[in-house]
Amino acid sequence: MSEDFIRYPLLDKLYQQYLTDEHSADFIQWVSRSYGIGTLERLARNGQPVSRRAAVLAIGFLGDFNINETMGRALCDDDRGVRMLADHGIRNVWMRQGDAAEQAKVKQLHRWSSQNRTIDVIEGATILLETSPLLAEAWNQRAIAFSAEGEFESAIEDCKETLNCNRYHFPAAIGLAHCCLQLDDHNAALDGFRLALRINPDLEGVRQHVMRLEKILED
Repeated sequence: MSEDFIRYPLLDKLYQQYLTDEHSADFIQWVSRSYGIGTLERLARNGQPVSRRAAVLAIGFLGDFNINETMGRALCDDDRGVRMLADHGIRNVWMRQGDAAEQAKVKQLHRWSSQNRTIDVIEGATILLETSPLLAEAWNQRAIAFSAEGEFESAIEDCKETLNCNRYHFPAAIGLAHCCLQLDDHNAALDGFRLALRINPDLEGVRQHVMRLEKILED
């Protein structure tokens, strides 16, 4: 009997304890002592539902951007609990792309964005992307800032770059669609919303947009 097989029930027990006491630090501490990221990724993809939930929760805390693929696939898991945990956890994972200095700069872009400092976001992201063009979240933050400034075509291009760097970035697909609506391009907006739904099928608000645009285009 393999070591991994023996350990799977332990992960389930740790997850049930977490649901009882909601002590995430204890859950992560015990999981990190017993499991490596590789084992957790295998469980997230192939375990039973409770194990998949526990593994997705754990790697959302412990994993770096290398687990983005596993978390992205979990957005379409058969189990709704797994999908919900993936939706929350993957956003944290996106903030861990790049080295420590790059992550700090991306966090600064988020702070400026929350303060509506759109020009600072645009200028800061532009400088960062000159040396780190694969940072999806830097493209995304600049797209948000461009959109806030009414520069929708520039925002659309940055949304596309975000998705080129991270094909699971459903907020970028949604942002692209909304910018297309601002430009009265209903076909492109529909494509953007449909892409977001393919990545994350639980986006009910996006589903409503799709239905509305399909009706408009049919009429």
